[in-house]
This record gives sequence, structure tokens and C-alpha cells, in this order.
Amino acid sequence: MNIPTRIAARLPLLASPSLPSSSSSALTLHSFSSVFSHHRLRRLGNLAPTVNTSRLKRCVAKKMAWSLEKSDAGVETHLGVVRPATEAHAEEAVGALRAGKVIAVPTDTLYGFASDACSLEAVNRIYEIKGRKHTSPLAICVGDVPDIERFAVTDHLPHGLLDVLLPGPVTLVLSRGESSILEKSLNPGLHSIGVRVPDCNFIRDIARGLGSALALTSANLSGQPSSVSIKDFENLWEHCAYVYNGGVLPSGRAGSTVVDLTRIDKYKILRPGSARDETVAILERYSLEEEGTAT
Repeated sequence: MNIPTRIAARLPLLASPSLPSSSSSALTLHSFSSVFSHHRLRRLGNLAPTVNTSRLKRCVAKKMAWSLEKSDAGVETHLGVVRPATEAHAEEAVGALRAGKVIAVPTDTLYGFASDACSLEAVNRIYEIKGRKHTSPLAICVGDVPDIERFAVTDHLPHGLLDVLLPGPVTLVLSRGESSILEKSLNPGLHSIGVRVPDCNFIRDIARGLGSALALTSANLSGQPSSVSIKDFENLWEHCAYVYNGGVLPSGRAGSTVVDLTRIDKYKILRPGSARDETVAILERYSLEEEGTAT
């Protein structure tokens, strides 16, 4: 007994009393199929369902973003160009940055928007995408610890401290310095700059390839929750030259620990972030004291 015949046997109420009897199995199956189709059409009211196309697009985008978290393939959609965050795509990212574009990249904490920190056009583009006031500062990201001194003052810090703190989930706020090559429009009016060396090979490869610093900020609209996966900011993909997918980041939404090291022998935690306790332990091991602590 085939599938339609078994279904017919279990659904006697669907049989039509006016169906002619026949010894032909083909006729029986054809008659049942006609009745079954008629029954379905009656249930549907003979009307085709109305499709909400905007909702469908959102659902497709979310399913695609979810599937990309488990895929090494790049995808181009009406929302944007998504690539895996692998070494093979670092050169492509560098090319986009040199053209003044913004890219979305994973770090060791959150997804971020990145651009060339020495390009006025690119820095302004980040502010436009986030809907952020230009008075709100951006951090920078460099490829390696020795690169920091090109953009900020480090000679007052204990020898070896930076190499212990970085790379890692920490943003160090340092004096900008007279010889800094950063774009002057980056954090205007501030004499300090937040510096990151994330524990993430992909973004560091990009910074090395660019030969400069990346302006870096979280990949979200200003005031909205931070992003730990690319689907968290899919509404902003279209504003990026490329979105680089590193999967779901495990560190939560706390972001990096931000610590002010502009004063000699002092530190001040500006944001606890994801590594406060570890950061404080390292700073105090190097005999730095928290600002405001009585000596």
C-alpha cells in the first residue's frame, strides 16, 4: 500500500460518496488526490496566502547571519558583504581602509567598526554610521605593543607593563603626545587617546597591513546594546565595505576594561569591563596606585 492509499484509509471522512467504484488503483489514487486537494482548498478558502515581504527579508537575513556563524563562506546580500574573519581576507580589509571605507570586525571582546585613524573622511564616516556626537571619543587599535609609542606617550610607564597587559581585553588611556600622527579630528579637544591591542589575530593583521592605527568603536548605533555577533547589527551592514564574521564572541557585552594611565605611578579605572580584577592585579604588581588612594 503506497502513501496516498494509506492516508485515504486513515481519513475515511474525506472520501466522496459520489466517487465511482473502480478496480483501477490509478483511478482510486486520482480520485483521492482530487478530493484531498479539494478539501485543502476548502480549508484555505481558495485564497493564496498574503506574504509580508519586509518581514520575510528580515527572517532571511537573520537565518543567513546565524548560518554564517558556522560557515567559512563569504556571502553578498542586499544587506552587505559578509566575509569570514580569516587571514586570507586581511589584505582585502586593508584595501577597503586605504580607500577611506569602514569595516566591521571582531575583537577579543565585541564587534567593532574600524577605519583608518589617520583619515578625516574615514573617521567622520564612523560617527555618521553610529549616529554619534563628534564629542564622544574613539579608541585606536594597533597591531603590536611597540606601535603604541607612535601615537601616545608611554615612557613614564614601568618597563614591561605594556607587554604584560597587552594584547588583551584592555583599553589604555594615554597622553596623545606632540608627535602623534593621528588625524587631528579624532577626539578633538582631548589630549589623551584610548589604545587597544586586542588578543585577536585578524584585527591585528589588518592594523599591521595598514601600517597605521585603526579608529575603533563598538558596532552598534550610539546608545544601543553592544554586539557579540554580526546579526546583532545587521541593520548597519550596508554602511560597511565588509562585515567580517568571527562567530559569536564569548566575552559577553561588558567590553574591554578601560584604565587611565596618563599620570605617573597612578591608574584610574574608567570602565570595569570584562577584565577589571586581572588588570588591577597587574597594575599593582608594577607598583601603580589607584588615583585617590591615600599614601
